Amino acid sequence: MKFTQTQTLKQIAELIHTDYVGDDNFPVKGINEIHVVEPGDIVFVDHPKYYEKALNSAATIILINKEVECPEGKALLISDDPFRDFNKITKHFNPFIAATSSISDSANIGTGTIIQPNVFIGNNVSIGKNCLIHPNVTIYDGTVIGDDVVIHGNTVLGADAFYYKNRPEGFDQLISGGRVVIKDNVHIGASCTIDRGVTGDTTIGIGTKLDNQVHVGHDTVIGKKCLIASQTGIAGCVVIEDEVTLWGQVGTTSGITIGKGAVILGQTGVTKSVSGGKTYFGTPISESRDKLKEMANIKRLLSDEKKD
Repeated sequence: MKFTQTQTLKQIAELIHTDYVGDDNFPVKGINEIHVVEPGDIVFVDHPKYYEKALNSAATIILINKEVECPEGKALLISDDPFRDFNKITKHFNPFIAATSSISDSANIGTGTIIQPNVFIGNNVSIGKNCLIHPNVTIYDGTVIGDDVVIHGNTVLGADAFYYKNRPEGFDQLISGGRVVIKDNVHIGASCTIDRGVTGDTTIGIGTKLDNQVHVGHDTVIGKKCLIASQTGIAGCVVIEDEVTLWGQVGTTSGITIGKGAVILGQTGVTKSVSGGKTYFGTPISESRDKLKEMANIKRLLSDEKKD
């Protein structure tokens, strides 16, 4: 999430009431999660396991809960609770604005686009030309939709990320400040849910088609010309490259990559990254030919045991 204007290290420290290491005027351009950080971004880290990763990332400002040596060319924000303070920054620069109408006056809707009854379109939404939005679709603030997109009834674009910190008093939500971006010629079936990014974009690439009842988690990036069948659940921060096919009831873990042209057969659990151009099946996932041989061998062994 980029700020509309570059801030200084001192300004951010004063906003969240923290100490800091670095020049008062050190530039701060936005906040991001570790997998998408760029120079000028703040990244937060609150666990020793990830200190080195954060300090050595592309982020130039690290919001951290320990006094450490500051890497050259970077700055530190020293906080007793980086998770809490990251949320403070998100709230300040991307505050929630309550809707006052079913289609916001700030929404930009292209020529030839049809909006059916009972559609909700939030603040600062952009919808391209010649789209068809069917009844009861909900499009949250900041969503970007390209040209020639079809979205069927009861689909929700832009709900919050499923991202929580476990505290003694209960689960504390990391506030979502990102967007959903739907590229041109995407078709989205009925009752799909696509969560917005925590700080970046959840993206559906050009020409991709989603069946009914598909879930796409936060910050996931789906490439061009993918086919995703019904009841598939894609976790957060997944990269699905171009021309991938996911058949019905596929589920994935977070933070993995599915390579270009891969085919994932129905009811497979994608437990790790897989390379492109192959067909996969089963849980844990493996190439379909290997999995089918494995299943045949188990069946043969069971049959031999019965004979004995």
